[in-house]
Amino acid sequence: MAQRPVMELAGTIRHDGGGGVLDDLDTVRGAQRWLQQQPGLLAAAPGDLVVDEGVRDAVVGVRRAVRALFARVVSPAPPSPADAHRLLPLDEALGLLNAAAAREPVTPQLHWPAEGPPTSGLLSAEDDPGVRLVAALARDAVDFLSGPQRERLRACHAPRCVRYFIKSHGRQEWCKPSCGNRARVARHYERTREAAGRD
Repeated sequence: MAQRPVMELAGTIRHDGGGGVLDDLDTVRGAQRWLQQQPGLLAAAPGDLVVDEGVRDAVVGVRRAVRALFARVVSPAPPSPADAHRLLPLDEALGLLNAAAAREPVTPQLHWPAEGPPTSGLLSAEDDPGVRLVAALARDAVDFLSGPQRERLRACHAPRCVRYFIKSHGRQEWCKPSCGNRARVARHYERTREAAGRD
């Protein structure tokens, strides 16, 4: 199942496998590569999207707001260690996210085909695909953070992991099985080391 755009965006900060952190959006080329892997998001911004430094900065701004708000959601549990030391204050994160969502005024539209159920969409007068893209990301974040899935948001605390994830079942503690394996190995190593220290 494809993840929501907001979760994909938050996941552009990830561990590098060696204890460091990678940023998929650290360059214009990286941002363009990531966006090309998001067909659903690109559909929300039809037209000739040119990913330049302005678009990259706007997407990174939405991500900063999202990750700060995700940290607030998972509290009192610790946030992702990737950016815990430089999170935006709540009012700044909210202001940034809401301003990004407001950049594209949209009107809800109901579509009723001859066959099948009615569907809805958004009608936009905005011509700039970059503005539409950033606004779509921000709207998805607003929808997620104000919806029921927010209650299942967690920060993965496996060694070296910096991801947020949506808990899919009651006992899930990590974002993926490999993180669970690393956490179990780390716990076993720590217990073994403590036992050896007592001998």
